[in-house]
Amino acid sequence: MAEKPHKKLEAWRKAVDLVVAIYDTTRRFPSDERFGLAGQMQRAAISVPSNIAEGAARGSNRGFVNALHIARGSLSELDTQLIIAQRLGYIGEEELARLALSLSEVDRLLNGLIASVRRKAAAVVTCIALLLGTVGWLA
Repeated sequence: MAEKPHKKLEAWRKAVDLVVAIYDTTRRFPSDERFGLAGQMQRAAISVPSNIAEGAARGSNRGFVNALHIARGSLSELDTQLIIAQRLGYIGEEELARLALSLSEVDRLLNGLIASVRRKAAAVVTCIALLLGTVGWLA
């Protein structure tokens, strides 16, 4: 069986690393937060690599980019939840900074991936237009 396309993406690998870091962090939250903030943070974190994988498996660039935007939205949710966790005293400044750095790296990779997929899609459209124009179909 061939390797799934998302496993080749650095954005997906770093997003999985972020999930593991969030789980390590939320394990230390108070037990009454297991189904509250901790659960929300875990779900938001899991959503990021899951959406990257789903998008990579779709058959279109538009579907892939849409899934990447959803992953970025989940990153923004997680960013907010990290700030809330710090303000509630569940994580310290250093841990917040470490997780925020990891989150920023995934965000940067997602932005680059979105731009790359869009460039490739535009190049394909340009090639098709040139080919059709050469044959005279667009004239």
